[in-house]
Amino acid sequence: MNISGNTIFIPGSTSGIGLALALELQAKGNTVIVGGRRTELLERIAAEHPGIDTVRIDTADAASIESAAKEVLARHPGLNVLVTMAGIMKIEDWHRPESFLASAESVVTTNVLGPIRLIAAFVEHLRAQPDATIVTVSSGLAFTPLKVTPSYNASKAAIHMLSESIRLQLADTSVKVVELVPPSVRTALLPGQESSEFAMPLEEFVAEVVALLETEPDAKEIQVERVKFLRYGEARGDYDQVVATLNAADPHGN
Repeated sequence: MNISGNTIFIPGSTSGIGLALALELQAKGNTVIVGGRRTELLERIAAEHPGIDTVRIDTADAASIESAAKEVLARHPGLNVLVTMAGIMKIEDWHRPESFLASAESVVTTNVLGPIRLIAAFVEHLRAQPDATIVTVSSGLAFTPLKVTPSYNASKAAIHMLSESIRLQLADTSVKVVELVPPSVRTALLPGQESSEFAMPLEEFVAEVVALLETEPDAKEIQVERVKFLRYGEARGDYDQVVATLNAADPHGN
């Protein structure tokens, strides 16, 4: 992915990693469209950051995705990058189904069906561009599980394998598939995570991500140094130790 000259849609970017990345990518010379559910946040972003366009979208709602895709493409026919940023994370107790089933279903709907539906809505358009990129967002927890978030871990493992698979299928097109693999980052994904000493500062994370995009334009995965402890435990042969360390160190993850 080239670091500048793109038109980029980032659904799920009214706060946290999504918004910080949107602002950095705009600063690098890209046209950026921010998507989110809350119109008041979209209006504030548009007012505070001239040049950023906004579109209301609920990635848990198939009809909303379809409608937003039509709106984005009508206003930005040169769109060539889709970042499937939207995601949720919930703490679950799997001892009793009444305490986790609704949570698990909402996580899967947002974190797995959301990206699938987004890609379905944009892939034909992206294939028609001379150079296009789909950026998926998995997690270090796709590779090392955090005990308290089973559905989130599973959803991000699904995104990892989805990314690997569609990259193979789209290899005969102009569309690249890049997987962003965050560690725990100081955002509001879980209560208390914004101030967690275990989590990576947001500004530091986004700066490293943008630097990697700039210096490694052909990378298949964007991995900051902090995530490699989780990403490669099995390959290093210390997986059990990594699992134990993660779950002893911090109740949060990402």
